[in-house]
Amino acid sequence: MKKYEMLGKQDTRSGFGDGLLEAGQKNPQVVALCADLTGSLKMNAFQDAFPERFFQVGIAEANMMGIAAGLTIGGKIPFTGTFANFSTGRVYDQIRQSIAYSGKNVKICASHAGLTLGEDGATHQILEDIGMMKMLPHMTVINPCDYNQTKAATLAIAEYEGPVYLRFGRPKVPIFIPEDMPFEIGKALLLQEGRHVSIFATGHLVWEALKAAEILAEQGIQAEIINIHTIKPLDTEAIIESVKKTNCAVSAEEHQLNGGLGDSIAQTLSRYYPRPLEMVGVNDSFGESGVPEELMEKYGLNAQAIVAAALTAIERKKKRI
Repeated sequence: MKKYEMLGKQDTRSGFGDGLLEAGQKNPQVVALCADLTGSLKMNAFQDAFPERFFQVGIAEANMMGIAAGLTIGGKIPFTGTFANFSTGRVYDQIRQSIAYSGKNVKICASHAGLTLGEDGATHQILEDIGMMKMLPHMTVINPCDYNQTKAATLAIAEYEGPVYLRFGRPKVPIFIPEDMPFEIGKALLLQEGRHVSIFATGHLVWEALKAAEILAEQGIQAEIINIHTIKPLDTEAIIESVKKTNCAVSAEEHQLNGGLGDSIAQTLSRYYPRPLEMVGVNDSFGESGVPEELMEKYGLNAQAIVAAALTAIERKKKRI
């Protein structure tokens, strides 16, 4: 298997901005709407290149969702842009009624998700968005891990027919996915093979999972690392195949434990292949203002937390034998 190394650092929101520009260059039907956060969402390049296809709706997120739904009727492919908190919690009714219910081809693009938003604090650090969106029928939910994968995901959803929630973040994080790696919606990405424990990670926690695997390797533990960039539809086949080999698992996400990736994996394993599962995520708590790295450590969303969870899962597995 390829060893993934850090190629540099960049924010995933920039991957979205660059992907949006390229999608617009490829397809004249792609349009963009923003709720007064053009710079924060890195949508400036698209606005400059296609001013007639860019709509600044102001601080009116609910109206933005309604406009986007209407644009699809004329064949447009609208990308909406605002913070994850405003992309979901503030406009859930409009998404449910105007987009998901009728399967409108709207791409809901959400930046500044999770604790890594940092100093803006708990009111903006939404940790429930994946759960809210994955429960909506017809909705596809994607949470890429780095700049390259976010750009690739943005291009992929432009060609995908149906409503999509695309989640990304604010801080500069390691780039480790090759620029030319294809992005397949609904298909998990095996990063490292192992036989002792399966670690399923999403978003910013994928890099932490790779770091955890190195720590575990020093203890003679071979961890299998799988990047679950698509939360819904979930690649249940990849999950079951991996756990059949390792017989225990860990999920890792920058999200509430309730309703997140771990919940989806638990449902899968309980139905098809029950085995020990430990979850790394936020445990029924709001965030707080602080430096992103310090918040991730305080809330247990780092490599050390994944290592501890993996060791617990392995011990639980041993008790079953």
